[in-house]
Amino acid sequence: MSDNVVHLHKSTDPAPVTTLTVVPEPAPAKPVPLWIRSGRAVRTAVTHDVTKTTARAIARHTLFVAGGARIAAKRTWDGRTAARYERMIRAAEAAGNHELAAEWEERGQHFRRERHQRRMDLITSPVDAAKGVAVGAGMSVGSLIALGVVMAVATKDAGDVFTPLMATVDFINLLITIVQVVWGPAITLGPFLALLALWAVGKHQQAAPAWALPDNVRNGEGEPITPSIVVKALRDLGVAPLRTAIKDMGDAGAGMLGPIRIAGCGVEVDVTLPSGVSTIEVQKRRRKLAENLTRHEHEVFITIPQAARTVRLWVADSGALDEPIGPSPLVTDDTLKADYAKGRAPWGQDLRGDAAALSVYQRHLLITGLSNQGKTAALRALALWVALDRSVEFWVGDLKGVGDWAMFEGLATRFIQGPTDDHVIQVTMMLEDAVEEMNRRLMAPPGTQFPALIVNVDEAQVAFMCPLKDEEGRFYGGSKATSRYFMAARKLHNQGRAVNVLLWQGTQDPTDQNLPKLVREGAHTRASLALGTESQSRMALGDKAVNGGAAPHLLRPGLDKGTLVIASDGIQAPAGQSSITVRTHYISTEEAHIIADRAKALRDGVTTLTVIEQGEERDPLADILAALGDAPRVRTKDVLKRLATLNEKAYGGWSFLDLKRVLDDAGAEPHKSDGVMVVSRDRVAHALANRDADGSASADG
Repeated sequence: MSDNVVHLHKSTDPAPVTTLTVVPEPAPAKPVPLWIRSGRAVRTAVTHDVTKTTARAIARHTLFVAGGARIAAKRTWDGRTAARYERMIRAAEAAGNHELAAEWEERGQHFRRERHQRRMDLITSPVDAAKGVAVGAGMSVGSLIALGVVMAVATKDAGDVFTPLMATVDFINLLITIVQVVWGPAITLGPFLALLALWAVGKHQQAAPAWALPDNVRNGEGEPITPSIVVKALRDLGVAPLRTAIKDMGDAGAGMLGPIRIAGCGVEVDVTLPSGVSTIEVQKRRRKLAENLTRHEHEVFITIPQAARTVRLWVADSGALDEPIGPSPLVTDDTLKADYAKGRAPWGQDLRGDAAALSVYQRHLLITGLSNQGKTAALRALALWVALDRSVEFWVGDLKGVGDWAMFEGLATRFIQGPTDDHVIQVTMMLEDAVEEMNRRLMAPPGTQFPALIVNVDEAQVAFMCPLKDEEGRFYGGSKATSRYFMAARKLHNQGRAVNVLLWQGTQDPTDQNLPKLVREGAHTRASLALGTESQSRMALGDKAVNGGAAPHLLRPGLDKGTLVIASDGIQAPAGQSSITVRTHYISTEEAHIIADRAKALRDGVTTLTVIEQGEERDPLADILAALGDAPRVRTKDVLKRLATLNEKAYGGWSFLDLKRVLDDAGAEPHKSDGVMVVSRDRVAHALANRDADGSASADG
């Protein structure tokens, strides 16, 4: 039977022709040979996870025995020879500690003398042992016979003379029998027990290659930091001189390490690098070092302490930095007060877990970072603490204008909120008024003490980038000698701290354009959240801090919100370090309002005034009413201060007589209350209403 199929095709041509087409049927699939199927099955079985796990377990436990034998042999060799002392001498010499090297050499010589004495004793020990056995045996036999004589006298039986001696012989015979019974099994089980002991040593030290270890050990997640792990991490760092030096050290590099100390949620260790290895070579390999220590990059910090050729490693417990810190003492303690001159603001915790407190006394402040990293919250937390000192006056310019600083309305004597160019103009004028106040204080007699005036500008980069000009053609923004905001900030930085007029600024994503060099270097306290590049870190904190290990550009945007790297003499940093990393307490907007209310309660009716365009015609009576605020009565000297704050040019030179003249003319004369002269709000409001009513009547007439 043919496997082909025959098809008949009839042509459509005029002369039809029938053709035959033979179409072969597809051949049936050939069966797969048995050896191929067997090979596939074998490959599946060999590559299966169960097979791999089993093979790795067998290899691991076998290698534990070999590793244990190696460790036991090394321990035996160290115990029998002076190899340990030689290693310690080479390690001390590599570290440059010749005094320690001499001490170890002396210990080695002492060990060799004692070993020589033991070997000399072995020469005479057989003769001494034989003499000792002969003497001991003779004495023992004599003692047993004497004991037998005593027994024979007591029992009146001469046969008891040898009874103790024969009992001893029987006991020795029993011991020989026991040994004969046990000896065979002991010879059989001895090697297995020895292998078990070596396996236990190897398992305890994990003496097997990494590929053979279990996944949880191989990954090392959360592995405790030990000297061997630190040395191995440094050895594998990719620095050839360091690797060679560790290899040449007799103690395998352990001499480089200081003691490993518990430091907060991690550990800290100082590493003295061998000659020829620079600290910068370790600093720039932070990620690789962290991975060698089985940590993430953000969990390892490298700083430079005072000691030469030394790096200080702080290694966090795995995952510890992702845990939030506790609430701010400003939130938990309703009775907390501030002292601007002597106190320190509770800002957060350092990496050790210790409280990080900042002194703001006569220090200009700059906080920067990428957007949405907690800059405003960190700056606001400081301001809320200082606000609890009733002697401190605040002028606030919020150029974001979304209500982050709304709680300072009624607390700050000047408050500008908004992101537009008009708001930048008002903030610029506020800084220029602060310069005038600074100059007024500088004219006072030497030794005059002034209360603190803190000018707080958030989102200051908006001011520096403002393109508007004034009537004289001077830019409000920019960084030239004619730039108004820039020059006002520079003047405050130059002399403001001497008379307690301070400038606090918060900016984001610093560049030379939105944060000029002279302004950022004028701040005494410089703090940075997460940044994008090392060059930005140098702008934010300065070269000295970054060269000393400060690295805000290595913080994780979004994950390390509120974590600040601070360069300031107002905060206690570890000895020899020019910066410190602080995880700040977060104070929510609702909590900030509560704290601000406590600060307002400490003050006597502060009236928040907005900056008014200079040169505008003044209405003294209306301004007096505005200065009184909601208080029923205010002391005349406080009214004068508030009027000067409202408009320095119009009211800065006023005296009590000027104030009294205006009030007397309006029929709202100041009067005494509790022995001091005060101005009554009701009287001023009534006088102003009567004046307006009289003016309206005259206009109608």
